[in-house]
Amino acid sequence: MTNSIRPNFAELAKSQKFQTKAFIDGKFVDSISGKTFTTVNPANGRVITSIAECDKQDVEVAVAAAKAAFEDRRWAGLAPKERKRALLRLADLVEKHSQELALIESLDNGKPVDDALAADLPDAVETIRWHAEAIDKLYDQSSPTPGDLVSLVVREPIGVVGAVIPWNFPLAILAMKTAPALAGGNSIIVKPAEQTTLSALRFAELVAEAGIPDGVFNIVTGFGETVGQALGRHPDVECLTFTGSTEVGRYFLKYSAESNLKKVILELGGKSPAIVMDDVDDLQPIVEQLAIGILFSQGENCSAGSRLLVHEKIKGRLIEAVIEHFKSWTVGDPLVEGTRIGALIDDKHMNNILGYIKSGVEEGGRLILGGNQVRQETGGYYIEPTIFDDVSNKMTIAQEEIFGPVLSVITFKTVEEAIEIANDSPYGLAASLYTNNLHTAHKVSRAIRAGTVSVNCFSEGDQSVPFGGFKQSGFGGREKSFMAHDQYSEVKTIWIQLK
Repeated sequence: MTNSIRPNFAELAKSQKFQTKAFIDGKFVDSISGKTFTTVNPANGRVITSIAECDKQDVEVAVAAAKAAFEDRRWAGLAPKERKRALLRLADLVEKHSQELALIESLDNGKPVDDALAADLPDAVETIRWHAEAIDKLYDQSSPTPGDLVSLVVREPIGVVGAVIPWNFPLAILAMKTAPALAGGNSIIVKPAEQTTLSALRFAELVAEAGIPDGVFNIVTGFGETVGQALGRHPDVECLTFTGSTEVGRYFLKYSAESNLKKVILELGGKSPAIVMDDVDDLQPIVEQLAIGILFSQGENCSAGSRLLVHEKIKGRLIEAVIEHFKSWTVGDPLVEGTRIGALIDDKHMNNILGYIKSGVEEGGRLILGGNQVRQETGGYYIEPTIFDDVSNKMTIAQEEIFGPVLSVITFKTVEEAIEIANDSPYGLAASLYTNNLHTAHKVSRAIRAGTVSVNCFSEGDQSVPFGGFKQSGFGGREKSFMAHDQYSEVKTIWIQLK
């Protein structure tokens, strides 16, 4: 990042201004109904501001603007290098305003501002740049034909794309969906999560400043049951991409089936296993990776390593080290330097996690660390790092996505048993494996049914590799890499008979 000196974010927060209107056809506008909704700071439970509450009418206007922009080719018709230049300008602007965007992200989401500045914003910048640079490096094809025929296989933009963004990584996932969609020449309509809308609206200001034409990028603010459903059902939206819960993802498949059979790309839940074999010789790096896997971003991560599968021979030593390391992850004010765990997104989600902790105890799990709400005096939504031992993989806390800083420890005896437990889940988004045995690394990583398997680390890879899940963790495509461009395009065959 270009900004090396950490500012006083608490002081900056007092004077931070927010864009609160929807962004449609290059202009910030109130909702047609005039309604607004409030967004709350999870760190203290206080209202930050009120935002335009859009509905189906606003979606109709936005889709019409996006469709007009696509059909007159004001963006799709530009030379690939021109689209690349505009997206690179956007990446530069996001990087230039990274401290401000990190602050907005923290205020709206509750995550430590230092995490947003060190991880979320660099990821967003890198995502935009990577897909911008890919624009003029993706080639169409020609198939083998007789001399009197020419066969072309070309990629064309799909049209109007609807993108429904979650609240856990608002800017990073906004960039993940926006960059490849725009790179391919599409128009896009974004529905941010109602809990975390403010950074997306600031991003829209930067989109306009970067020179991306009016109507190509739009943001319709509001709720899933109104704005989200209207996008999912709209006949002129040709593609809908969603990141969020499996439960909500099913609705978008239903909406597609009941409307125009639009392409649907879903990145959904996870219950990722972290498998530690008994052949490892240094536990401390593993302990640090396990903590990142479940505690980073308050555990509000679909890839979170929420199930620790540990070989019985090393379990005692590993758990002791994990407990001590987890205690070093400070729960605190997201704007204060040194805070490792910030606030959960809202009181409903916090109480849902507390409900899972209660069920873990009732079903026989042994609570060996945490399990409590903390910092109640702030009015915010905080839960301390929590570990359950003696967990059966059949328990609720081992099968359902908790989406919080709760780790379930499960013991195994053999490699085959570890694989069986890891795969005994409706999800298959990610997994991690820790071993010093190369044979074990290959065998287990190939046997696990998950979209990403990291070995001797917790990682989702970088922009060059695809991201998505098996089973109920994903549907219809992959984020990141060149594969992301495929899902926002149509493939056309052109068959030419020469005279």
